[in-house]
Amino acid sequence: MSVTLLSSAEAIAQRDALADVYRAAFGAPGYDEGEESAARFRDEQLPLHATRDGFRCAVAHDGEALVGFAYGYTGERGQWWSDQVAANAPADVVERWLGGHFEFVELAVDPAAQRQGLGSALHDTLLAGLPHERALLTTYTDDRPAPRLYRRLGWQLLVPRVFADSDLYGLELRSR
Repeated sequence: MSVTLLSSAEAIAQRDALADVYRAAFGAPGYDEGEESAARFRDEQLPLHATRDGFRCAVAHDGEALVGFAYGYTGERGQWWSDQVAANAPADVVERWLGGHFEFVELAVDPAAQRQGLGSALHDTLLAGLPHERALLTTYTDDRPAPRLYRRLGWQLLVPRVFADSDLYGLELRSR
């Protein structure tokens, strides 16, 4: 297995393969996202996010097969997610954490390749050498592999249930 970084253009060029991993990971039982979610990821979400400042995408390959990815970009006020967090988080969290942060958007590993350390490897590759002071993400409130992984990797819970089914986590990047 190998993990590398892609540019925006490379990520867009590989969006079908990325969408296949997205479909496998988030279509799995317990997540149950349908084909429309994978299509929205491929056709709308990834192309939009790839245009954002600071975009980077880490990918994992098993031989020639793409089996996992993680991506993010510089989050700012005026972007949908940042504005939603600002509307739902306490003022002190918004003031300290929001704006100029690295927004950790997606982490997906094909279920056939899970439990081999790829999630941690993708996470670490994505965050390595970032110029940001802090990173933010939202993940499931209930007990699933994703929130357990993030906590194990040092993320701290900032706001429980910042959205109906998601908690807000932060990571101080300078102390890593």
